[in-house]
Amino acid sequence: MKFKSFLFGALLISGPAFAQKLTLDKDVAKTLEMVKPLAIRSHIQYLADDKLKGRLPGTPGYQMAVDYVVQQFKGLGVQPAGENGAYTQQVRIRKAFTGKDATFALTSGGKTIPLVQGRDFSLYPNPQNPSVTVEAPLAFAGYGITAPEVGYDDYANLDVKGKVVVILRGAPKNFQSTIAAASMHFSTILQNAVNHGAVGVIIGSTSSNPRATVPDLSKGVNSVMTPDGKVAASGSFVSDQSKIFSYINAATFNTLLQGAGLDTAQVSAKLKGGTPASVALPATLQGRYTSVYQDFDSYNVVGKITGSDATLRNEYVVHSAHLDHMGIGAPIKGDSIYNGAHDNASGVASVLEIARVYSQLKQKPKRSLLFVLMTGEEMGLLGSAYFAKYPTVPKQNIVANINTDMPTIIAPLLSAVALGAEHSTLKGPVANASGYLGIALEADPEPDQNRFIRSDQFSFVAQGIPALHIKYGNKTKDGQNNLNKQVEVWRAAFYHKPQDELNDSFDFEAGKRYVQLNFLISYQVAQAAQRPTWNAKDIFGGRYKK
Repeated sequence: MKFKSFLFGALLISGPAFAQKLTLDKDVAKTLEMVKPLAIRSHIQYLADDKLKGRLPGTPGYQMAVDYVVQQFKGLGVQPAGENGAYTQQVRIRKAFTGKDATFALTSGGKTIPLVQGRDFSLYPNPQNPSVTVEAPLAFAGYGITAPEVGYDDYANLDVKGKVVVILRGAPKNFQSTIAAASMHFSTILQNAVNHGAVGVIIGSTSSNPRATVPDLSKGVNSVMTPDGKVAASGSFVSDQSKIFSYINAATFNTLLQGAGLDTAQVSAKLKGGTPASVALPATLQGRYTSVYQDFDSYNVVGKITGSDATLRNEYVVHSAHLDHMGIGAPIKGDSIYNGAHDNASGVASVLEIARVYSQLKQKPKRSLLFVLMTGEEMGLLGSAYFAKYPTVPKQNIVANINTDMPTIIAPLLSAVALGAEHSTLKGPVANASGYLGIALEADPEPDQNRFIRSDQFSFVAQGIPALHIKYGNKTKDGQNNLNKQVEVWRAAFYHKPQDELNDSFDFEAGKRYVQLNFLISYQVAQAAQRPTWNAKDIFGGRYKK
């Protein structure tokens, strides 16, 4: 519970220390009141229509969404800021599949144990090398985390050069929620292993359920290709050194630990308590597998409103939302089109309405605004990982990202959570904007959802750019202050289902408030003399500095 108390203090108790009463120019205040709930509804209505067939990247339906956003930008006078003077940025996506003939065996104590694919192990395809053979010793590296900022390192005194590391997915219980989530991110785990000389990563299961299975990767794994033809294994991380990324079931994991004289339950408890339990394992892995690929192009959409200051106009505040959804899938209640009205047509609609507010200002803010609608978020933050690493403006000139992903506009927005704001000076503009609108700020009511790393803002954080993501708080009109319970019911019925359509679950006045809050945050950043900075000794500022 330490994270909750920390964030509550940072954004509420300490609020008056940095919050200022926000006063707006009459033109800005007047324009802000002109946010149109019906315009938000109209954008959602088009983007979530069946004719777009779920906006899956690489399909005509997604291209229809791209064309719609471009049309809206043109109508608003938003300038093209993509590649070659256009509104789009090409993103090449690779879907890779592991061959069914993959072999995986462990040798320990002179005995070789062959493992069965799909039962004992599942193997990520190699996104870059179509044929891989690996034979390497194993080492157990706990959670696979190196976090000197909080005094924790699973690799301390452990030599993994040329080895495959075996880890558990998790983080010590005393890690703050955002730090734990970032530390557990696949790209972080893989890159940390490679940085220590490892040639692969195996994730072990500790499930006591005898029916528990390893993840089914048969539908393929998505990666984003870089301009030089390399392929990112996860997010923006690319490595020729990593040969294998795999899961093993609980029985296999237990066997490996027992071979080193370790008890799985005791190791798990030790790690959760914040004490590393790393050790060399008396075992060797032999593996051989092939990968096949399907490559296709998709697009981010990028628009710009140029700032008014001769110098600061060369710096950019980014508003982002993902444009894609999941396409056509397994039917539920007779419907197979995953329309993604809340997720994330509502976020795109918000960004378009924010762009309209900026377009109507008589005096533009000092810095420029970028409006970026991303592809491939549902495939693993691919479009944002690509844009954040290879932006269409100089990366060092991007000062902040404000992301909108599924704002969940199903009830009045009386309170909000600013995911990530506690790590940088962005907390000031958040406090000022929420105070102006009378929206309370709260700690994350669902820290276990790891929402900070599950949306596109994390791609910007990973490139050293301060970022945040506004989500709903718990405050309700009846004083019960349990909106998360209503969201749980909504999520069970609609989230990642064909039922996420334009229906009576929407509260478009709440959508208006989201637009106003996000606009006021970016407007302050765009007007400020100084660009946002990471807090002193912040883990993300230290880990991902530009």
